[in-house]
Amino acid sequence: MVSEGALKFLRKNFIFYHGSIRLYGLVSTIGRAEGPAIILAIGTANPPNCVEQSTYPDFYTSESQIASTRRNSERNFSAFIFRPSSHENGRVKTKRCEKSMIKRRYMYQTEAILKENPNFCTYMTPSLDARQDMVVRDVPRLGNEAITHLIFCTMSGIGMPGADYQLTKLLGLCPDVKRYMIYQQGCFNNKDALVLVICSEVTTSLFCGPNETDMSNLVGQALFGDGAVVVIVGSDPISKIEKPLFELVWTAQTIALDSEEAISGQLREVGLTFNLRKDVPEIISKNIDKELVKAFQPLGISDYNAIFWIVHPGGPAILDHVEQKLALKPEKMKATREVLSEYGNMSSACVLFILDEMRKRSAQEGLETTGEGLKWGVLFGFGPGLTIETVVLHSMVI
Repeated sequence: MVSEGALKFLRKNFIFYHGSIRLYGLVSTIGRAEGPAIILAIGTANPPNCVEQSTYPDFYTSESQIASTRRNSERNFSAFIFRPSSHENGRVKTKRCEKSMIKRRYMYQTEAILKENPNFCTYMTPSLDARQDMVVRDVPRLGNEAITHLIFCTMSGIGMPGADYQLTKLLGLCPDVKRYMIYQQGCFNNKDALVLVICSEVTTSLFCGPNETDMSNLVGQALFGDGAVVVIVGSDPISKIEKPLFELVWTAQTIALDSEEAISGQLREVGLTFNLRKDVPEIISKNIDKELVKAFQPLGISDYNAIFWIVHPGGPAILDHVEQKLALKPEKMKATREVLSEYGNMSSACVLFILDEMRKRSAQEGLETTGEGLKWGVLFGFGPGLTIETVVLHSMVI
């Protein structure tokens, strides 16, 4: 039972809505910014190792054969590199790479790394220690520069101290910088604060050799890439000094009905096992309309071709289903499809890569705003659960 003292605190500091607590934040304005949260800068990074999708299937299946060969004998690895694959796994994998609509991806794991760690290449072979050693080192390396706060988001690996600590040391930040990880820890915003938000993903934990009965694994091998993005968020930008890019107007999160285990993953001794149900695109398209109504009805917007779009590119089928469900024009997904094509699915970093691509392209094409010349836009993220994240964005004049 909630004590009277606790209720007094909640009534003083939070807004009650229909009998429950609607967490809008502290009502007290002491130390709070006057304007909305604004994205002031975006920076992106990828590993130097670029993998062309057209050559990846043969490399992937050949590397898996290498691992098996090395365990049985000490034959030369290089004889198998890029050898055209003739077995069923190779044919299935090639087909999936072609359907992925991805031209290239960037990855930390190289031919040399896979030679040194043959267990990475063999399906369901324990190798977590080696994988963790790599991601704990490499995930924070994809970060860039920090300010007064640091928020680090990753699904790629877990270590203690965490990636936020490693990045603080790596960048030589002040030891009293305020650090937050995504592990269900909240963050607060105070007046004049500049918050560094980092999403960094390395797929070393996910890489796994083929198995003809595990199609979800093949989907993951064809889609995921490595990348990091750094976003500076503040408010009340200083005129002529800070150049705002997008305002974060409204956010929401919901769990789609009947979607349990639609997207799931488990960190095991073999690495990160991944499962993706075939009906994920249908689940997303079935639920996205009502999320748009909640987000844009207060703004009087019902024409979704009149807003700009940033959608997490979990795969081309998801984008196709969303387009068809909402009768969107093909150009609405242009920035999203471009990032998918050039980088693959970089998990948490993807939507911010798309945001960066959109604001750069808008400037290059001489449009009036950072959001393809439009005023309002939406950012959608999809993840395990199946969870749908919605952000309403207001673009800024270029």
